Amino acid sequence: MYNYIENPQEIERQSFKIIHSEMKNTELEPIKLSIIKRVIHTTTDFDYEDILLFKEKVEETLLNAMKKGCMIVTDTEMIKAGISKPLAKELNITMHSFVGTEEAYHMAKEKGITRSMAAVDIALDLPQDKLFVIGNAPTALYRILEKKQLNNVRGVIGVPVGFVGAKESKEALWESNIPSIISQGRKGGSTVAVAIVNALLREAVKAIEE
Repeated sequence: MYNYIENPQEIERQSFKIIHSEMKNTELEPIKLSIIKRVIHTTTDFDYEDILLFKEKVEETLLNAMKKGCMIVTDTEMIKAGISKPLAKELNITMHSFVGTEEAYHMAKEKGITRSMAAVDIALDLPQDKLFVIGNAPTALYRILEKKQLNNVRGVIGVPVGFVGAKESKEALWESNIPSIISQGRKGGSTVAVAIVNALLREAVKAIEE
């Protein structure tokens, strides 16, 4: 017989205990620590302790937007699918990914741009406060940065993965005045984006329940 842990809650508890013991610095603000731990748990990559960067007070900015029921706009269906539906529902948050829509397809073809860029344009035309979550498409980050009217954008989680444009687009986002969380360099991706959002959602729900 094999000897292994079957209880999923116990597996998660022990995983986070290991993560805490192996981190170089756990003396961080609680929300930031929660986000970093969640990303490490998802990726098993302790590099994220160093390469996740947070604009000043961005955690509070994004939590406040979530507590007010902002719209979350993702650049992939995978991110949208991975975000906790029960937590989002508790906060009256709606989630959207416009990349696969016919409108994005036709707009991209007409303007000669990527569908990820077209999806940003579609989202920005909507009046609701929104949080962009970009885990795949550097062109989506660049499109956000190109736009002048971002009054209803409460923040950007910019963690696209890849070799072409990912590192540079995140650096450009970091140099902007947009409240943001980024992953330095080539690393990132949809699973990292989901981990960050779900960590924030947990903290937002906890805050309204206290």
